[in-house]
Amino acid sequence: MTTWGDPDAPLVVLALHGRGRDPDDMRATAARFGDVPARFVALAAPGGSWYPKPFLEPFDENRDALLRALDVVDDRLARLADDGVGRDRVVLWGFSQGACLAAHHLLVRDPRPCAGLVLFTGGFVGPDPVPAPPGGSLAPTPAVLRSISHDPWVPAHRVEETASLLVAGGARVDLRIDDGDEHVITDEACAAAAGLLHAVAVGGRL
Repeated sequence: MTTWGDPDAPLVVLALHGRGRDPDDMRATAARFGDVPARFVALAAPGGSWYPKPFLEPFDENRDALLRALDVVDDRLARLADDGVGRDRVVLWGFSQGACLAAHHLLVRDPRPCAGLVLFTGGFVGPDPVPAPPGGSLAPTPAVLRSISHDPWVPAHRVEETASLLVAGGARVDLRIDDGDEHVITDEACAAAAGLLHAVAVGGRL
């Protein structure tokens, strides 16, 4: 685990890296957000991967590792709560495999509001649809979802499906899918994430 930023900031960003990446990768991306009102807590997956197979493979191929990864997120959220940082001050942020983990956590494992959600190129895990969270269960969580139209790992339709489920649960979703075929985080995506953090810190809306 790696942490950085103002320890007295109003928000904590729980950062989940992509496959083959690490917390330092998330820190480098966070630097592109500029000066934001948040302390970052970046978790590290064992061996650099939260689960072994591509996220659209049959669910059983990833089940055990995914459940352990979801437990890691639960544990860190509980530790933050013990330190006085409730979900109303926590923003979940993930890239690629980490975005899939964050999406699956909020939609399936624990569909309750949090301060915000930032998903860079990811969606819920598994080839099959998942049930929509109970209506209003995620309200009023603001969410920024960004991806690339022909990303080599994450199809745009899964990002769109994830956005629809978040909306069904009451989240306020800002979705944008840019043209391209690379697995990248755009400058616009970083600006949108920073905008979410600034808005939430002052109690505003996206």
